[in-house]
Amino acid sequence: MTVHFHRQIDKLKDMILQLGQLVERAVVDSIRAVEERNEGLARQVIDRDTEIDEMEVDIEEECLHALALHQPVAYDLRFVVAVLKINNDLERIADHAVNVAEQAKYLADEPVLEVVPYDLAGMTRRVKKMLGKALKALIDNDPDLADEVRSDDDEVDEIHSQMYSQVELAIISHPESVYQYIGLMNLSRHLERIADLTVNISEDVIYMCRGEIQRHRPARPVRRSTDV
Repeated sequence: MTVHFHRQIDKLKDMILQLGQLVERAVVDSIRAVEERNEGLARQVIDRDTEIDEMEVDIEEECLHALALHQPVAYDLRFVVAVLKINNDLERIADHAVNVAEQAKYLADEPVLEVVPYDLAGMTRRVKKMLGKALKALIDNDPDLADEVRSDDDEVDEIHSQMYSQVELAIISHPESVYQYIGLMNLSRHLERIADLTVNISEDVIYMCRGEIQRHRPARPVRRSTDV
């Protein structure tokens, strides 16, 4: 490949990593806005989404230029295809972060619930950790770390699946707080979708590094730490 193409690849790497940093910040800040009942921080997440949307379009155009002008093959082709897909998933993660921020704005004006009926704190920790791992796997070209992300998703899915029955019981016991519980239900749904999209990113990293398509395949077993 030409020197110009490799410069374009380097530019794409910088752009997708910058987008990843912006999206990770949006997720972390939206979760913090919920935890701290911080409406101002939630509004910042919402306002910054336009920048993420614009960057997503710029990255897609850069990928299409690389494909059209240079017709890359082998790893170079896999890299450009992976960036195209990761770019879309990051933008969708940012959209869910905005939805989390919207819930934070609503909950900020409501009385604090004495008990959250499911492990929201554990879910948020896992989701933030998964996204951080997926982005590190992308930066380091580390398919093994990406495999860990796919396995970590099982814990988030388990919390989310148990959430519905737990919130239903809470609504029955405290019907005066029904709208707050619905807000918590929506939070779980958006966090679960962020985790799923993070898995998509990890699968694209594996494809980029190994040339293996991972969709619909079980994650490789990994050694787990007892710490979350």
